Amino acid sequence: MPSIKQLSVISSNIRYDEPNDKQHCWKNRRDFLADRLLDYRPDLLATQEGKQPQIRDVAERLTGFRCADAHRQWQASLMYPCIFYNPDTLTLCDSGDIWLSQSPTVIGSSSFGSQYARLCTWAFFDNNLLAINVHLDDLNPATRLNQARVLMEQVDAIGIAAPRLLMGDFNEAPGGRVRTLINETWPSLCDPWQELGLDEEPSHHSFFETIDYASRVDWILTDAGIQAQEISLDKSCSDEGIFPSDHYLLKARLQMPV
Repeated sequence: MPSIKQLSVISSNIRYDEPNDKQHCWKNRRDFLADRLLDYRPDLLATQEGKQPQIRDVAERLTGFRCADAHRQWQASLMYPCIFYNPDTLTLCDSGDIWLSQSPTVIGSSSFGSQYARLCTWAFFDNNLLAINVHLDDLNPATRLNQARVLMEQVDAIGIAAPRLLMGDFNEAPGGRVRTLINETWPSLCDPWQELGLDEEPSHHSFFETIDYASRVDWILTDAGIQAQEISLDKSCSDEGIFPSDHYLLKARLQMPV
């Protein structure tokens, strides 16, 4: 399969299944979420925060897409970032999980005072692309920094020499310590939002009950040679006022090296 030139990407925290979300509960959101995802015709989709039943719901609604999860041993209590892909444009070669702890191969392991077990998942495609999807701790900046350090150390240890696409919910603004660490460790990664000169705005809206951040906590970072044509937040809601999630979908169209 020849290398693709164009890549449409979405990163979406889909919000865990919380019955107390009332009109925004999962069963009311899942169809509209799938509609918004499919409307963009993505080649690659990174989701965060869903548990296995939610991931199954998404997979059933994303006709023609596959989830890079053959490596995974699911546990019902855990939230999993996932990578979905269009097999017509991307061919999966390998995939894996990295638990962001001092025991990164131990399923469900947690360290650094993290509120929950946090995970990074990765997928390598034969179009010469290493996609990485992560969900960092939402409470403690030092915890996030340690988790990001584990992520980068373990991804480097995989030894795949390919352009990287790092996506996810970082629970931190781009000007924070995590982004500084990424700049120092993987200096070839850039933020298309900043490269295109867009104004900062929140990506987490909490169904407008509270606004926790003044800036994006959801990022798509691109490696050298991957050029962003556009990046935006999808702020759509249904006719009934239902949002797909408590985060806006982050969408990007990228130009890949041939």
